[in-house]
Amino acid sequence: MNETIIHFLEQQNCASVCCMDEEGRPYCFSCFYAFNSQEGLIYFKSSSNSHHTQLMKKNPFVAGTVLPDKLNKLTIKGIQFEAIVLDTQQPQVKKRLNNYYKKHPAALAMPGDIWILQIEYIKMTDNTLGFGKKIIWNRLKKIEKATVIY
Repeated sequence: MNETIIHFLEQQNCASVCCMDEEGRPYCFSCFYAFNSQEGLIYFKSSSNSHHTQLMKKNPFVAGTVLPDKLNKLTIKGIQFEAIVLDTQQPQVKKRLNNYYKKHPAALAMPGDIWILQIEYIKMTDNTLGFGKKIIWNRLKKIEKATVIY
């Protein structure tokens, strides 16, 4: 994954995630997250009976955005992503759950479950690299390219 994308995701705390209901209507929620750059995973904590977790159990395909914690209108940066919700009961996934608590230790005191999103695609806008600069990453196609769109 591109170092610019990794650095950005590691520095931020909050993502917006969109899932779909049975009728194809979108439902968005915000969450605090931790990022695993080695495997391209996003961890977040949520109640197992929340509306969005019920939707993700039925349809594991989600999309989302990450904006800077402190937005600067002159140097626009942000991420759009597509991801798949992983089954956290798998042994290889279960052992990674502590990554979330390393970044958000206060969450240990709150009820809920850790959810894991495996990022499949990212488009990052980073105007600090030039106006309209986009960095694309795709897990399946092993694509990593930068484009400028005017």
